[in-house]
Amino acid sequence: MNLKPYPKPTCCQRAKIAFHYLLPQLAITRLAGWFAEKEWGRFTHFVIKYFAKCYKVDWHEAQKSQPSDFKNFNEFFTRELKDGARPIVSGSHEIALPADGRVSEGGAIHGNLLLQAKGHMFSLADLLAGDTDLAQQFENGVFLTTYLSPRDYHRVHMPCAGTLRKMIYVSGELFSVNPFLAQHVPNLFARNERVICVFDTEFGTMVQILVGATVTASMSTVWHGVVNPPRNEAIRVWDYPADGDQAVHLAKGAEMGAFRLGSTVINLFQENKVLLNANLQAGVPTKMGELLGTLAA
Repeated sequence: MNLKPYPKPTCCQRAKIAFHYLLPQLAITRLAGWFAEKEWGRFTHFVIKYFAKCYKVDWHEAQKSQPSDFKNFNEFFTRELKDGARPIVSGSHEIALPADGRVSEGGAIHGNLLLQAKGHMFSLADLLAGDTDLAQQFENGVFLTTYLSPRDYHRVHMPCAGTLRKMIYVSGELFSVNPFLAQHVPNLFARNERVICVFDTEFGTMVQILVGATVTASMSTVWHGVVNPPRNEAIRVWDYPADGDQAVHLAKGAEMGAFRLGSTVINLFQENKVLLNANLQAGVPTKMGELLGTLAA
């Protein structure tokens, strides 16, 4: 476990960190959500075109490939990809990456602690909204944290086939989750707003967490729709049956959720269940459907 901290931030970096603490996060996020839903014709198309140019969005892989194809910014941001643009690893023992982006961190869970960035650890119990029974299931397991930048495809998919058993919405802060702040804001992912999804799979329990951030106006799942807003201080919990008409079964590679503006996905796997792909080191680009890991023998 590498706990060697990054060098102390410079004066400019400290000012940048302080600025994020002082930002009216919720007001900015609500404003971004309001703007992203507006249908302003040519102005909306101009903003989409400018955004795509600034962030080098790859239009060739999208089903809709022109700014004028979208009524509002949210439609563009949650754009679908062409069929076959993201092949899903097909081996029965292979687990797929859930999202496009970059690896933030990944590896072993040391007892109940996960690595956020060099010098910063956070606990399973904090991440899982104080659900100690759930947290204990992942002690000494493995995890992967994937950061989605503004240019990335922002739908999130299933690493493996699973049956949804629980969804937990946790209100929280709305810090940006970019790599810089992950290095300098303690407990970042466990203090931000998030949607925790618990699945039964062929290799035990798996958790997939959608983490909110500044200007992430909303997060949604395919079975529930938009989870937030509304936002409140209470933790909300939904339980789902394993069988019957109300059961939610999702295949490997199936879409499970989406962000309205970018953020982070965290996956948790139980001890001795999954071997992570050794190539998934911090900073490595990810493509949804490529190899996350394999089932442990």
